[in-house]
Amino acid sequence: MRSVANMLEGIKTASIIFNPLAGGGHWRRHVHLDSARRVLAAAGIEADLRPTAAPGEAGQIAARAVSEGSQMIIVCGGDGTLNEVVNGMAGSQVPVALLPAGTANVLAKELGISWRIPKAAAMISTGIPVRVALGLMTPAGEAAKRRYFICVAGAGADGALVHALDPALKLKTGIISYWLEGFRQLFRYKFPKFRVVAHQNSGETTVDGTLVVIGRTKHYGGPFRITTGADFFSDEFELAIFTSQNALRYLTYLPATWTGALRRQPDVHFVKTAAFRCESLEPGPVYAQLDGEPSVPLPVDFTIVPDALTLVVPGHHRAQLATRLRKQNALLSTT
Repeated sequence: MRSVANMLEGIKTASIIFNPLAGGGHWRRHVHLDSARRVLAAAGIEADLRPTAAPGEAGQIAARAVSEGSQMIIVCGGDGTLNEVVNGMAGSQVPVALLPAGTANVLAKELGISWRIPKAAAMISTGIPVRVALGLMTPAGEAAKRRYFICVAGAGADGALVHALDPALKLKTGIISYWLEGFRQLFRYKFPKFRVVAHQNSGETTVDGTLVVIGRTKHYGGPFRITTGADFFSDEFELAIFTSQNALRYLTYLPATWTGALRRQPDVHFVKTAAFRCESLEPGPVYAQLDGEPSVPLPVDFTIVPDALTLVVPGHHRAQLATRLRKQNALLSTT
């Protein structure tokens, strides 16, 4: 984060990219989008609608909208649609905003964005454009397959869950599909060990685990808060590395995430880093996931990319961001 800008001065046009099927494709989606367009128009921003027709194309639609003159990209969908747009917009100066309409909506929870689309549109019109970092996952030796993520990634048990999730069931049942697949994986997944090597100023930290949650946000998904020491506006990850291979032990982690006791568990390790590698230790694939979407098997490298995206943040974060910026400037002045 380099600056706290004024509201969206000079933004007159926007494109709303929406997944018609996100969150089950509720029939009132178009009604809500029309309301959102009216709210934005009242603030002087004319927004067009650009639906996705297939998985993976939201980023291409965003890039095309910018080339055609859109001054802001608004994502109406879930974490998957947002991830696609982020991958199409990384490095751009054009602001990206969110109207949450998906299954988990981790970023909306983290930033306090209303789940009511018209109200979320009003928050955009008074929002603050902020430069933020992104996470970047690169498969070892395959730089062309690298992908960005904005909130949460993981490897191991949650990667296996997301990889095995039935997309049709997810569309039909939403968050319930994750619970169903999660319990199924408890009795099928073998929890193979893999190695996490985190690079820090003091050297390397190495932990062998069966799950790593890679947090840019405190929220993980559903009611869970795992990487509670993560700071979305910083340039680092917080890792939660779970070392148990006992399926029943994983059941005990659930109430610990609700009660705030997870950080006291002896087999869960928390590490802050801006770069690390995950590599398999046992035969068979161990999968990663990015923002709740399936990704490639290990080995993979994760790095922070500072100043990677302009994100429209609700105005109630202004005081927090201004305080952080003052501290950063004071630190720079003493170095």
